Amino acid sequence: MNNKSRKIAYFGLNVALAFVLSYFESLIPLNIGIPGIKLGLANLAVLTALYTLSAKDAFCISVIRIVLVGVTFGGISAMIYSLAGGLLSFAVMAASKKLLRLSPVGVSVLGAAAHNIGQLVAAGIIMRNLGALYYLPVLLVSGSVTGAAVGIVGGILIKRLGKTNSAKDD
Repeated sequence: MNNKSRKIAYFGLNVALAFVLSYFESLIPLNIGIPGIKLGLANLAVLTALYTLSAKDAFCISVIRIVLVGVTFGGISAMIYSLAGGLLSFAVMAASKKLLRLSPVGVSVLGAAAHNIGQLVAAGIIMRNLGALYYLPVLLVSGSVTGAAVGIVGGILIKRLGKTNSAKDD
């Protein structure tokens, strides 16, 4: 398989993985008494793509996943919140990887925090009340834990894929 075909296949695989992980995550009951906490499993595909493909490819994977999940399982409001969180998260992840040269764990933790901030700011704008930001400390703690877990798994995947993947072109 030539490099272009390999890259297209790997890109599609990451989109599919992100979509399936989003669906799988929706099936996991997180009944710990704190609403809004999610594992962020779909970010595993975006994080991995950020290190094994280009930032542009990882961005496209993130946006395609958000739109596909929103159209398939959510609605327009869910898609708005996901886009707000996902776009801010991606910007922070790409910048922290490139400028700060953080590990996948650090990039993932910052991405999780940015995702929570993006969603709460979107909620505040939509509701015209920034009171939702009072919930930020709770989400930052949970996001740090789940972001670290995703980053650890992502780091393992990135190392393993780095040995077999020649699709990266940047």
